[in-house]
Amino acid sequence: MTHLDLHSLRHPLGAIAREAGRAILEVYSQPFEVDYKDDATPLTQADLAAHRLIRRRLSDLRGDVPLLSEEGVEIPFDTRRAWGACWIVDPLDGTREFVNRTDEFTVNIALVVGGRSVLGVVHAPVLDLTYVGGPTLGAWRGEGDGPLEAIAVRPPTSRELRVFASRSHAGRETQTFLASLAERHDLHVTSRGSALKACFVADGQAHLYPRLGVTFEWDTAASQAIVEGAGGVLRQIGSDAPLRYNKRDLRNPPFYVAYGPDAPHP
Repeated sequence: MTHLDLHSLRHPLGAIAREAGRAILEVYSQPFEVDYKDDATPLTQADLAAHRLIRRRLSDLRGDVPLLSEEGVEIPFDTRRAWGACWIVDPLDGTREFVNRTDEFTVNIALVVGGRSVLGVVHAPVLDLTYVGGPTLGAWRGEGDGPLEAIAVRPPTSRELRVFASRSHAGRETQTFLASLAERHDLHVTSRGSALKACFVADGQAHLYPRLGVTFEWDTAASQAIVEGAGGVLRQIGSDAPLRYNKRDLRNPPFYVAYGPDAPHP
């Protein structure tokens, strides 16, 4: 595999994510059928159309980098462990939000090198928002076809603490944690779907996003690169280590996203 120039990949990845977003909106704009996978999670033609488009475009862009996608074939770890770099993709993050027509779904594309997410793009098709970033690059947000503008996390300046929580997956543990925060802070909690929650921490709209339930690598790889590029953290609860990728087990441990490691967290 030849050298990966992260700067030169930013704009092509953004274009691929936006094109996938347009394919998703073609399905979203009309009645659609919903199937269910073995784990009871929903699947639509939009998931599959976006997956196929992204697979083709990434192959054209860097055919030497293998793809790990939520909607792709299962690839044994004995094969994946030899990958120095890979794409990790969720072609439609927030399928429940898509099905419920809340507009809060995204296209997530990440480049992972040596187990670390080094470049990520998150695009919200209905909102026409695109986030891009990486730990060594910085982070940006763009609206529509407008220019990308630099973003950064914003620590709270008072007792106010703005927290984003999962719309579809906020369990009892999360509610207990939020109740404990309310005892010490002027707490404002907003429910959102998909990778947008982490991106809203990256651009300063929120201070904290705790996630105590089950997620997978394709749910977080892109947004982790953006959050870290914006000066924030996405860390495991307990060890406080950054999430790692292309692991044997593709499930993530519980984690939090915040403006910094000193933020209140579970």
